[in-house]
Amino acid sequence: MGSVVNTVRVDVDKDTGVAVVTLDRPARLNAVDLEMVRELTGVWREFRVDDAVRAVVLTGSGERAFCTGIDRDVVVPQPSSPYMQDDPLLRLGPKANDLWKPVVAAVRGMACGGAFYLLGECDVVVADPTAVFFDPHTSYGMVSAYESMLLAARMPYGEVARMMLMGTAERISARRAHEIGLVSEVTEEGGALAAAVRCAGVIAGYPAGGVQGTVRALWAAREAALAQAFAQAPHLIALGNLPAGRQTELFAGRRGGGFRVR
Repeated sequence: MGSVVNTVRVDVDKDTGVAVVTLDRPARLNAVDLEMVRELTGVWREFRVDDAVRAVVLTGSGERAFCTGIDRDVVVPQPSSPYMQDDPLLRLGPKANDLWKPVVAAVRGMACGGAFYLLGECDVVVADPTAVFFDPHTSYGMVSAYESMLLAARMPYGEVARMMLMGTAERISARRAHEIGLVSEVTEEGGALAAAVRCAGVIAGYPAGGVQGTVRALWAAREAALAQAFAQAPHLIALGNLPAGRQTELFAGRRGGGFRVR
């Protein structure tokens, strides 16, 4: 069974219990707009009550990117109060939507910035050799807060710090991502999706209660620390971010290439 909305494609194999969710904005490198937030949130919420779905694979359309974070053309209206901040990406992931079915990510091409809101809430990450991971926030005068916090819960501190602080100057290869634990498997080129589906298929074949309880237990080991960290994030962002106009200038002045892959 398959369904397509504007920005997300969903295919469910009821024989295996695996749903494949594809971010489907390849012309924009699968960048997230507000419509994608609404649609992906709706998908996660639907899966909560669909017992035919026992495991999920999350991937991106096309060969160039898994996801490149928030679309730079998106305008997010903000409250006038300095004590309130709206971040639509906080609603993007499965755990944020109370989905405790396992999610396996299949990454090909770029995964950067806001993509880590998704990868940080996936249980397993499988990568194609073309996959690269980086966070451009600091290069454009922005604080990497939520992204850093999510990855600090699954990667060595020094590796997260280097990736976030080096900005657009460095990208982490699939090989290096595997070495530091962000990725659990690097496949042959073009093989990440098939490998992720195989992994999800095995998990979906086990009794659902034990699987979902294990997912919930694993997240419980992280969520208290994340909740405390997230409470600091709005203030850090408000204090550290350059004005939006200056961020735009830095982004517009970026140059292709000039980065190191390690």
